[in-house]
Amino acid sequence: MGNRATIMLDKKELEQIGKESGFTPNQIVRLYSRFTSLDKDNSGTLSRADFLRIPELAINPLGDRIVHSFFKNTPDDRVNFRKFVEILSVFRPIQKTKEAVLNTRENKLRFAFQMYDLNDDEKVSVAEILTVLQMMVGVNIPDDQLQSIAERTLLENDEDGDGFITLQEFFTAMEESDVDNRLSLRFLS
Repeated sequence: MGNRATIMLDKKELEQIGKESGFTPNQIVRLYSRFTSLDKDNSGTLSRADFLRIPELAINPLGDRIVHSFFKNTPDDRVNFRKFVEILSVFRPIQKTKEAVLNTRENKLRFAFQMYDLNDDEKVSVAEILTVLQMMVGVNIPDDQLQSIAERTLLENDEDGDGFITLQEFFTAMEESDVDNRLSLRFLS
């Protein structure tokens, strides 16, 4: 398995992907191995169904939303290996170097915003906040309480009073958040 990954990725490609993503060559080879194991039809791309076979996404209440965001701006609804690494780099802990251009606080926040922007119109409404809250907590909190939380969230973060939270308003609201660590996975070396 590791040999196939090493053969398919040459040294120059490993260096370029590493520079963009911040992953080490060893991590990239492991990601490539994982990518090829998910690529059941050997097409060199992954579909939504391939991602939903990942157990951690399958059991996540926001799994469909997470997978949906992976396919934003993919015209054929397929993800190649470079896009796969780009997606996963958002989940890397942020390094203080400038080299990993994909792994930034802004990209993490943009990803989080996409979880709430259900209709991809670049703004979040009370209804979208409520829907995501319902996905996350299910029946554990009554709908009227969730509605109240959604309305309060919008009211506190809608700076221009248009009834929506824009990406910029979201960035402002998240200034003090610990998104750098909360939206990070530790990748093995």
